[in-house]
Amino acid sequence: MLRNLTVALALSTLLTTTALAQPVKIGLTGPFTGGSASMGVSMRDGVKLAVGEINKAGGIMGRQIQLVERDDEAKNEVGVQIAQELINKEQVVATLGFINTGVALASQRFYQEAEIPVLNNVATGTAIATQFKSPNYIFRTSANDQIQSAMIASEAVKRQGFKAPAILADSTNYGQLGREDLTKALALSNIKPVAEEKFNIGDTDMTAQLLRAKQAGADVILTYAIGPELAQIANGMAKLGWKVPMIGSWTLSMATFIDNAGANGEGAMMPQTFIQTGNTAKRKGFIEAYQAAYKVDRIPSPVSAAQGYDSVFLLKAAIEQAKSTDGAKIRAALENLQTKVDGVVTVYDHPYTATDHEAISGNIPVFGVVKGGRVVVAHEDDIAGDKAVRVKPKN
Repeated sequence: MLRNLTVALALSTLLTTTALAQPVKIGLTGPFTGGSASMGVSMRDGVKLAVGEINKAGGIMGRQIQLVERDDEAKNEVGVQIAQELINKEQVVATLGFINTGVALASQRFYQEAEIPVLNNVATGTAIATQFKSPNYIFRTSANDQIQSAMIASEAVKRQGFKAPAILADSTNYGQLGREDLTKALALSNIKPVAEEKFNIGDTDMTAQLLRAKQAGADVILTYAIGPELAQIANGMAKLGWKVPMIGSWTLSMATFIDNAGANGEGAMMPQTFIQTGNTAKRKGFIEAYQAAYKVDRIPSPVSAAQGYDSVFLLKAAIEQAKSTDGAKIRAALENLQTKVDGVVTVYDHPYTATDHEAISGNIPVFGVVKGGRVVVAHEDDIAGDKAVRVKPKN
């Protein structure tokens, strides 16, 4: 009898130890090829940098993190297939990623149904974090388009005094939802765009749209698109011999805009949660670690890299607080995080609640400007003194 009990206890201990030794499988999805790749690769590399640090320090609850990477190619249908694969075949405990708003909105429902948390760390469509009612399994670490559009409108109208903006936005969910947010933000200052122009991903000639904006008397171009097409806007204005300022969403910081536009992109402005400048010890360490790991000087998409990096530590804190990889318990822990997470973008102190799944509030982003082939702080006062690290007000 005693021998049987001893064997049973030993077997139970072995099974428990084996379970604890199993890696924590986390999905990682984004566009690692194509026009959105600079965002996707930067996000992926930021995530991998954080995972490497965590695994080196012992992992999560003594278990190593195992990333399951998939390239969604910025295509909704591919994102949907990946979501189902990560959930049903790979059995991930959570997923990090999503760059494109359309892919996020199409794919997140599968995680919601499976009760598996998603930390959406780049896509900014306003509806993303509120797509589902409580209990909601979708969390975000990027600045949504409602925040950005308000900043863009304020910069253009209040700070710089423009009266006749034209909006140029791509035809994707990202571009058109952002355009809607932007027109609403402008309306609060009694400003109506003199032109609203649309174009498709892959378009290389913006002459018609720009001519209509010019003929309408536009004094500033406001944009919602991604790097390659944004560069075509800047280059198109140069071809027409027409130069007005460009102020747009955070994607004006993409390497594919800066490199393809060259001198024509100088002066473009955009909201940023993170600018590649080591103005705090945390940011300096992150930048140096990224540069050393990936042999680059300029991070292709600094915002994507930093938000991806921070999302891993938020997830780690939630799993450790929950003492479980169960989706419902992780969600509950994220909604009531008891540990401050010292991130690159900000210090996350109770970033989420049951009704607020946005880690970034409107006071956190600052304006960047393209200068000398990279993004720098547009207004130095924005990061002076105790404003260097901007923190979300407590709920």
